[in-house]
Amino acid sequence: MSAAPTELRDLRAAVAALGARVRDPEELWTEAGKLGYLGVNLPVAYGGGGGGITELAVVLEELAATGNPLTLMVVSPAICGTVIARFGTEAQRRAWLPGLASGRLRMSFGITEPEAGSNSHRITTTARREGDGWVLGGRKVFISGVDRTDATMVVARTEGGGPCLFVVDRDAPGFRRTPIPMEVHGDLRQFELDLEDVRLPADALVGAQDAGLRQLFAGLNPERVMTAAFALGLARYALGRAVDYARTRAVWDRPIGAHQAVAHPLARAHIEIELARLMTERAARLYDDGDEAGAGEAANMAKYAAAEAAVRTVDQAVHTLGGNGLTTEYGLAALITAVRVARVAPVSREMILNYVSHHTLGLPRSY
Repeated sequence: MSAAPTELRDLRAAVAALGARVRDPEELWTEAGKLGYLGVNLPVAYGGGGGGITELAVVLEELAATGNPLTLMVVSPAICGTVIARFGTEAQRRAWLPGLASGRLRMSFGITEPEAGSNSHRITTTARREGDGWVLGGRKVFISGVDRTDATMVVARTEGGGPCLFVVDRDAPGFRRTPIPMEVHGDLRQFELDLEDVRLPADALVGAQDAGLRQLFAGLNPERVMTAAFALGLARYALGRAVDYARTRAVWDRPIGAHQAVAHPLARAHIEIELARLMTERAARLYDDGDEAGAGEAANMAKYAAAEAAVRTVDQAVHTLGGNGLTTEYGLAALITAVRVARVAPVSREMILNYVSHHTLGLPRSY
């Protein structure tokens, strides 16, 4: 059950104070875990806070609003923790959830492939039975933070069946990772994964065989909500820096914020952020209430709205500061590329528009 509004306000304030006090990402992860913030969405019986994606999104948004997002939260507690909590065996829950909740354990999520980006139905990573266990083979790309996690939840397809989910230990024989050089410099590195005859025990399978599509989207909807929270937080951070600058930077004997050409774009950015936040909160509530269909639509729209608001806000913030907006001192230039990640991952804005046009408006498919 999600927290009451007053509890959410208290949570926001506490997390914001933590983000302002602790600046090193690793130290911040450790502190957030000790304080229960990383597992706020996981069941109390396994060391979590008993809340939902509503609370977890608040945590990520507030940390991002201090300029220090913990991007792995999108994957480890939100996707992997949710899937294991909902569909894992009792042994899997005991093995993973307490560690994910405390931050002691971390898990990546491997779905994207070279020939299967947004089209999860084209996944070619295979899982075949061998004795009492499984053998995985295939490739994944743009998998976040594999160098910092204990395992990866890999999406594979059984022979003649549908997608299913496996927990693969980082040191499993045949499981190799290669860093992907990126122009975007965030707190997580991206990797290509090669799975060559990776042998797994039977209990590496999460949930039911060939029932993975439902289980998969149980994790992907929280991923979209969390990406929206990430984008909202960074947008708020950029807007705050721009507003502070506009209040204090004086030209021709008055602050530049007194000029409508500066003030109005910042006001518009604030409005867009607040509107996107409302949709993000709605998506999280629908998911926590068990409305899968409603949450799917709202999560996509929240991610779209938050990403667009973030990109426009960061661009405007940089323009407000002029040359200073591109300096290291003010910390805005790096956000130009960082927020654009939310436009393309985990699903592009064009695919979200396809989803809304097909599922919501009932228009015919173009593919």
